Amino acid sequence: MEYKKNILIIEDERGLQITLEDRLCAEGYETGVLGDGIEGENAARSGKYDLILLDVMLPGRDGFSICQNLRKSGIDIPILMLTARNTSIDTVMGLKVGADDYLAKPFDMQVLLARIEALFRRTAGRNINPDAAAGLNSPSKKPRSSVVSFGDFTLDSQRGVLERSIDKGNKVMIDLNAREYRLLEYLAQNSDRIISRNMILDDVWGYDSEITTRTVDVHIAKLRQKLGESELPRHILTYRGRGYKFVLKVE
Repeated sequence: MEYKKNILIIEDERGLQITLEDRLCAEGYETGVLGDGIEGENAARSGKYDLILLDVMLPGRDGFSICQNLRKSGIDIPILMLTARNTSIDTVMGLKVGADDYLAKPFDMQVLLARIEALFRRTAGRNINPDAAAGLNSPSKKPRSSVVSFGDFTLDSQRGVLERSIDKGNKVMIDLNAREYRLLEYLAQNSDRIISRNMILDDVWGYDSEITTRTVDVHIAKLRQKLGESELPRHILTYRGRGYKFVLKVE
């Protein structure tokens, strides 16, 4: 039997709850619906959901805090944040705390569905659903084996992890959310060439949307921070007016 993806809706507006649940079920998804932030975060930690639609303004606990708490706990489930506040500050805040995408209300349902489908494509292989993680009802095709080393880091595309070598040959895993990982993988696969922000949006985000090139800059800044290169970038270089270049071997 084909595995149905399960989407958790954390939204306190009853009318929107019903609309989202009805449409997602009609599209073949399983759904869970909660209107309280604390209850929603607890449900998100259960491991039974494949994606979260997360409202920002919630009773009990706001969406930004929920997203940040989940990421700090190492939960990498795709998160699409929903808000009635359409400001660049809110968008940047959502991305900084680990959201994979952001959609302002009111939104077209077809746009939301396209965003959901794109997130599932871009985060394939990083699903935390217990059955999927165990290999049940999952595609037989495995991702191609590819290990990229740069500096003290190793990016393993088959395992979906970024590791850093420390003293005496030991390694530590660097915590990346799904979007950060995909972006780093894309840059590494296209190393030593300048890639425009628009190209990155097309190839990493994978669809036309309201997201701007500022989104790329925010994610690049977060990657540099996690690589320990915020002040002096060594591997992800900026070419003003042109884009970014990933350098594998630093002179």
